[in-house]
Amino acid sequence: MFMRVMAVLLMAGLMLSPGCLFEDDVFPEEEIVIDVVRGCTDENAENYNQSAEEDDGSCTYPEPDPIFGCTDPEAMNYDDQATDDDGTCEYMETVPCNGMVLLCHRPYDHVTFPETHNAFSTHEDNIYYPASNHRTGFQAQWNAGMRAFMLDTHYLTDADQSESNVRFCHGDSSRGFSPCTYGNVDPWIWLGNLESEMQSEERDIVTLLIENHVEADHLKALLDDVGLSDMMYIHELNSEWPTLIELIDMDKRLVVFWEQSGDSEHPYFHDFLTFGWTTNYADDSTSSMDCNPLRGDASQPVYHMNNWLKNQAGLSDPTRSAEANDVDFMVERAEECIQDHGKRPTFIAVDWWEDGDVVEAARLVNLIEVA
Repeated sequence: MFMRVMAVLLMAGLMLSPGCLFEDDVFPEEEIVIDVVRGCTDENAENYNQSAEEDDGSCTYPEPDPIFGCTDPEAMNYDDQATDDDGTCEYMETVPCNGMVLLCHRPYDHVTFPETHNAFSTHEDNIYYPASNHRTGFQAQWNAGMRAFMLDTHYLTDADQSESNVRFCHGDSSRGFSPCTYGNVDPWIWLGNLESEMQSEERDIVTLLIENHVEADHLKALLDDVGLSDMMYIHELNSEWPTLIELIDMDKRLVVFWEQSGDSEHPYFHDFLTFGWTTNYADDSTSSMDCNPLRGDASQPVYHMNNWLKNQAGLSDPTRSAEANDVDFMVERAEECIQDHGKRPTFIAVDWWEDGDVVEAARLVNLIEVA
C-alpha cells in the first residue's frame, strides 16, 4: 500500500514540475476553421456583394442597349456595330432599272434619262416640218430606250375647250388660231401606248414634261382614262428624291412635270420651274451650248440639258441634228455640266433623235463617277 501511494505522489510531482510538455498524440490541439464570405466582388455587377471576400463567379450584368441596324454581312448597308437586326438590309439588285443595274439604288435626280423634245410631233404622226421634231413616233422612241418625253397639250379648237377636245399639238395660239391646225395627235392613243409599255417594263421609270394649255382637271381626266394616274409620284419640294428601286417598289413609276404654276389640287403635276431648271434651248451652234441655267430654280437638283439646234428661221434644224446628237459631243457637254453643277443632267433632250444616239450618250453619262 505504501509503495502504491508513493508511486502516485511521484507521478503527480512530475506533472507539476516546470517545463513539463505533453506529446501531441496525447493531447492534440483543436483546429480552428474561419468561414470566408464568397459572392460577387465586381462593383459594376448587378448583384455586387460588398461583404464578399472571395468572388464565386456569380456576377451578373445588365444587358446593353440594343444597337439596331442591318446585321447581314452580305447586305450593302451591313452595320458591324449593330446587335439587333431592324429589317433594313438592302441588297444589290440583279435585275436592271432603266436598263442598268447600277441605277436601281441611285436617286432619281442622280440619273440621266434620254428625252425627246416634242415627242409626239413626228412625220409618223402626220405632223410635218416645220412643225415636226422627229421622223418616227412613240413606239420607235420607246423601243430605242427613250424614257422621258416632252409633250404639248392644247384644245383641238379654241372655240371648244372641252375635255374630249384635248390633243397633243406643237405651237401656241399667239397667231389667233389653235396650233392643232398644223397637225395633232390623239393623246388617249399616245398615252395608252405608254401605259401598255410601262406595264410590260415594270423596272423602268418614265418622266413626262408637259407644256400644258388645257384645264388641269382635263389633263388629270385624260391620265385617269388611260390608267396612268395611279402610277404618278408626288414629290415634296426640297426633300430627297427616292431611288429608282424605291419608286418601283411603290409602283410610282411616272414622274410628271408641267410648265405651269403649282396646283395644290393636283400635286402630282410638279411645276418644273419650281422643282427644276433648264439650260438654253435651240442654240445657234454646238459651240454656243453651255450649262448655264435659263429658266427655273437653279438650286434644285433636277435639270434639263437641252441639246438641239435652230436654223436661221428659229426652227429646229434637222440638217445639223447629227452634229448635236453626236455621242462624244453630248457626253463631253454633260461632263462640263457636272463640273459646273456637281451632278449629272437629269435629262438630255434632243430633236431628230434618230440622228446620233442620245440613249447611248445617257448610258455613258450614267457611268461617270460623280463625287
